[in-house]
Amino acid sequence: MAKREKLQVGIIGTGGISGAHINGYQKMAHACEIVSLCDVIPDAVNSVGERLGVAARYTDYEEMLSKGPKLDICSVCTPNNYHKGPTIAALQAGAHVLCEKPIAGNAQDGAAMVAAARKAKRRLMIGLHNRWNADSQAIKAFIDKGMLGNVYHAKAIATRRRGIPSWGRFYEKAYSTGGPLIDIGVHILDLTLYMIDFPKPVSVVGFVYDPIGTKKAAQHVPWGPWNHRKYDVEDYAVGLVRFDNGMSLLLEASWAMNQSNEAFNFQLLGDKGGAELSPPRIYGETEGYLTNMEPVSMPGKNGHEEEVRRFIEAILAGDKAPTPTPGEDALTVQKILDAIYDSSAAQCEIAIV
Repeated sequence: MAKREKLQVGIIGTGGISGAHINGYQKMAHACEIVSLCDVIPDAVNSVGERLGVAARYTDYEEMLSKGPKLDICSVCTPNNYHKGPTIAALQAGAHVLCEKPIAGNAQDGAAMVAAARKAKRRLMIGLHNRWNADSQAIKAFIDKGMLGNVYHAKAIATRRRGIPSWGRFYEKAYSTGGPLIDIGVHILDLTLYMIDFPKPVSVVGFVYDPIGTKKAAQHVPWGPWNHRKYDVEDYAVGLVRFDNGMSLLLEASWAMNQSNEAFNFQLLGDKGGAELSPPRIYGETEGYLTNMEPVSMPGKNGHEEEVRRFIEAILAGDKAPTPTPGEDALTVQKILDAIYDSSAAQCEIAIV
């Protein structure tokens, strides 16, 4: 590694989430360096550029890719509905891409991104970083040893009492496609499916609601009031997914609902044991007794940092290593999310193909 030139990294979209990507690359400074930045807002790209000491700054990603430094890696940190264009352009320019979640605003765009990565023979990884947290990895290790047996049902829950993002364009459909389902539901759904090796979904029944987000916010909410006049996405969503192996999964996501607390958790029900994320625990039977197993002294891991580290190490390993959180997995997740929206609109079960 000492004799190898550092991987050249570019960032498209220098808003809030780009900070997690940038921090991850800085933790891997022995292997990579950030050499170019792009954002449609000049003040935003200049502010980050000054802080990082990066001179190559652009407001057009096509110009960045054609005239800027040759990139080995490109992070795409734009709003959901603007993932497709820069991702495909970066892949075609020869860069591996780490695109922030979700893969895109819809599965059609996501499929085009996956196809572009295959054609360019470059890696497409999606920023679903919760896979790499210490508690997630501990539970995954137990599951991979067969401690749950055959998993027949799962619950995936990402809910907030009042957690509507009051910054950015999160609740404007033109930028984000949807609300909590595509913002935080995507994380817990991916994590749950990762635990059980991504069975194939075949159909979905879903419902989405907006009884709270479209109303004026309460005076005291955790992240400040939102602009309810611009709010045009759901604030609560629920879907029941059927898989080809007979398994079922209930997904629930909210930014605003009248409940006691927040939750980010999954529950897996198997014929030998069960598991949940929060707290990380395995439930089973041993020597005729019902038992709970809980890992302790887990190493502290930052999911975002682990995400970048694993991506870079996979690139350096070449064909010897698969892509962590590949675009194909994220596309499956997006198909489920799309089907929940479609099912709610059509008021019927939706097949997934």
